[in-house]
Amino acid sequence: MKLLQTNLHEIETAAELEKMINENENVMVCCGRMGPMCMPVYDVMEELEEDRTDVKFAVMAFDNPEAAVIRNAPECRGFMGLPFTMYYKDGKVAHATSSIQNMQQITSILDEQFAVKA
Repeated sequence: MKLLQTNLHEIETAAELEKMINENENVMVCCGRMGPMCMPVYDVMEELEEDRTDVKFAVMAFDNPEAAVIRNAPECRGFMGLPFTMYYKDGKVAHATSSIQNMQQITSILDEQFAVKA
């Protein structure tokens, strides 16, 4: 059952998240609600999804008990504002942010964390 009204893939279980980050080199997961701080991040992700075919984009409902895997991640300790956004590279957390992010901020994280290393 989708809890978030976005066009992005919605992860519903911790096992599904685990599978996604293990099967894809670059993954961005935004864990939030349908609130004013989260919506702009989803919009940016939807826009980027078309161009950034090297990245798997997904959302997870913050209030889903299964999202504890993100809410309680050491990288999120001390985070105050939603959404919690996790960037995974090769199955491991590469970066994490909290609160609203704009296109430029997200793009620079994607470029920095998921850059093709020569």
